[in-house]
Amino acid sequence: MPSFYIYDISFLVIFSLFVGIFLYKRRHNLKREGIMYLYRTKVGIRFINYVGKRYKKILSVLGFIGVVVGYLLMLSMIYFLYKIVYVYLFAPEIVRQIKIPPLLPLVPYLPEAFNVSFLPPFYFTYWIISIAVIALFHEFAHGIIAKRYNVPILTTGFGFLGPFLAAFVEPNEKVMVKKPKYQQIAILSAGVFTNFVLAIIFFLILSVFFMTSYVPSGAIFNTYTPGIIEAGSISMIGGKDVKIADRESILKLINENNITDDLILGNGNNISFTKLVSNNKTYYINIENVKEQLKENDEIVVYENLPAINAGLRGAIIKINDEEIKDYDDLSETMKKFKPGEKIKIITKYNSEKKEEVLEYNLVLAEDPNQEGRAIIGIGLVDFKGRILGKIFDFFSFFKKPGTNYEPRFNAELVVFIYNLIWWLALINLSVAMINMWPVAIFDGGRMFFLTVFAITGSEKFAKQAFAFMTYLILASLLLLMVGWFVAVF
Repeated sequence: MPSFYIYDISFLVIFSLFVGIFLYKRRHNLKREGIMYLYRTKVGIRFINYVGKRYKKILSVLGFIGVVVGYLLMLSMIYFLYKIVYVYLFAPEIVRQIKIPPLLPLVPYLPEAFNVSFLPPFYFTYWIISIAVIALFHEFAHGIIAKRYNVPILTTGFGFLGPFLAAFVEPNEKVMVKKPKYQQIAILSAGVFTNFVLAIIFFLILSVFFMTSYVPSGAIFNTYTPGIIEAGSISMIGGKDVKIADRESILKLINENNITDDLILGNGNNISFTKLVSNNKTYYINIENVKEQLKENDEIVVYENLPAINAGLRGAIIKINDEEIKDYDDLSETMKKFKPGEKIKIITKYNSEKKEEVLEYNLVLAEDPNQEGRAIIGIGLVDFKGRILGKIFDFFSFFKKPGTNYEPRFNAELVVFIYNLIWWLALINLSVAMINMWPVAIFDGGRMFFLTVFAITGSEKFAKQAFAFMTYLILASLLLLMVGWFVAVF
């Protein structure tokens, strides 16, 4: 276990003991409401009252912007829910990459528990800092806008649901419900708007921190050169002859012979594939990928028999012969200097689970079948922008150059720790802002939806019916998400 996990778990234990002792000594202030225990205080009320009274004009403008942003986020979340339900029901290959159950709360070590490679570590330290920042700003924003519209703040405090923490600012609900509907909506949307602004701020901080603390240090690739073949043209797979070349027969052959990725390519680097022969040409592919594709398609995507895959090339390319490679553009320009058939030496840097390795490969360059005289290694950089995971990755990495490996300029452990902390602060603030705008009873968006329908129709009965319908519709959609996840994963 990496050393920081030891410190982090120690911090978790100490923090939990501190909270337990603190609450026990002040248990007279701890009251149960529903499924949560609330600890009420007066901390921060003076600040809320001061800001709410002192800057009324500015707060009115911000309140209006918050309402607009709240409605936009609500519409976005309804659309996003539709898209994500579609993916979970009809794109199981993407669900298997995500792995994490869709309704599981974001708790410490969640990415590690599900072995999710596209998310950074999520330490308890990150979690508690994120909760503190998000809850403090979110709830104080509610309180300040409430005070702007002369709604008294009764208490502030913390909520406890087992190990989960929350903060709250408690306005006088009897006064609030008598306020005009727009003012109530402005109060409700204030917290979401604040989290949305914080997400933007943290993303900007993240980009500045990245540009000042990281340096390009190699070219990365995310695929070997792909090719497309027909299932009917396959004559051999995993060393077994294919007598009947159709999807069902090939899948039966794979299962009956228990064909696995037992072909290790390269110089002992343990990159395993299955060998496949089609039209007397050799290709490579992962057997699970074959099975997944053959379930739905007669055409399957495979890897061409080229130098990179035969050598088991992996990691960030940092040098070709004596020329340093800093990014993918460097790689492209350097490759123009060679011809097919030439021998080259490639140095890569590969981060395994245990350590960082420097690997050396000697390759004979192949000729690009689509461009005569052009030398190729047999790697590529696929643009995943059309896929959900690709869009998410691009959104949170807008400041990174595609195909480029980056390394910290100094004190690698500290730089990576700070970078990941800022990244999680940005992501969680954005997530809280969006999820809170779902028109469901437990979220700010639920009451905001009810008030909006009430204001438009003038009928409280109809507003309650619309609110109930929307709540059940979204809950049903979330149930479908879980069903889609369960079917895809199991």
